[in-house]
Amino acid sequence: MSHFNEIPTESDSLTLVAAPDTGQRTDIAADVHIGLTAARKWLPCLYFYDEAGSLLFEQICDLPEYYPTRTERAILEEHADKLVAHVGHPVDLVELGSGSASKTRLVVEALLRRHGQLRFIPVDISRSILEESSLALVEDYSDLEVLAVAGEYHDGLDFLKGESGPPRLILWLGSNVGNFVRADAIHFLQRLRGAMRPGDQLLAGIDLRKDPATLLAAYDDAAGVTAAFNKNILRRINHELGGHFELDHFRHEARWNETEGRIEMHLVSVAAQSVLIDDLDLIVTFDDGESIHTENSYKYSLHEIETLAAAAGFTADSQWFDEAHRFSVNLWQPETAC
Repeated sequence: MSHFNEIPTESDSLTLVAAPDTGQRTDIAADVHIGLTAARKWLPCLYFYDEAGSLLFEQICDLPEYYPTRTERAILEEHADKLVAHVGHPVDLVELGSGSASKTRLVVEALLRRHGQLRFIPVDISRSILEESSLALVEDYSDLEVLAVAGEYHDGLDFLKGESGPPRLILWLGSNVGNFVRADAIHFLQRLRGAMRPGDQLLAGIDLRKDPATLLAAYDDAAGVTAAFNKNILRRINHELGGHFELDHFRHEARWNETEGRIEMHLVSVAAQSVLIDDLDLIVTFDDGESIHTENSYKYSLHEIETLAAAAGFTADSQWFDEAHRFSVNLWQPETAC
């Protein structure tokens, strides 16, 4: 933890640390330049998640069309006690991309019922949401200690490598694995396995393949919240890089790519236009109907989940589903914790 900066908090039960500013950290200027000068324009979905974007995503999770949060929560509500029975004691609970930690509370409560005390280590890119959710947790659970890490995934892995203590149950919920191209998902999971110690376990929520109509509705809601979330990446470019994007000159579009097994999110230019980005000294031209590809959400069959785990060096311990088999929660063990 010596390389992370400790930040004062309002509770003795909460320690908040922030990742150092190093050359490994993402560079929005470089990434935007690369993506918007490519033959097929794209932007990394990482940049959805400033404070405004994180709040919009929390709203998405409550939408009636957005089944992943509801179904994953239902699985955890039904099976949390069975799940923690597979976990040894003592144990630390870790979560990558914790957000509001609303679903995580179900696992926290199950572990507290079983063991009485617990340390929770959430990792999230949004420091404000991380601090808010962590304070709420220590206020609600007197036997819970929280060590919160503000940073990106790679910061979380660096922290896990340097942190000593008991075995850890690492949560990676919300089908965040689906935001990675399949080969990159394997690579990230291999890196995660490399940060794990003997006795550590991974609990991964993974969305399943299903009919395209259900998928498209989940990523293009009637209230337009997902559209606002998608356009937030343009708002960030305007705010942080001196961009001149007119948000209403782009429309949100969700597409199902059957060949790749993924939902794609695009921002489609509604007219031929040119956009100046001051800090990049760049003018980006768009044809009418040309899109910026902003996110993928890969869906998995049961066989693809097995293949993913094996390729990344994990073995399956247990697997749980909602009643309609729309979503899966998977408990994996590393074959060799490095």
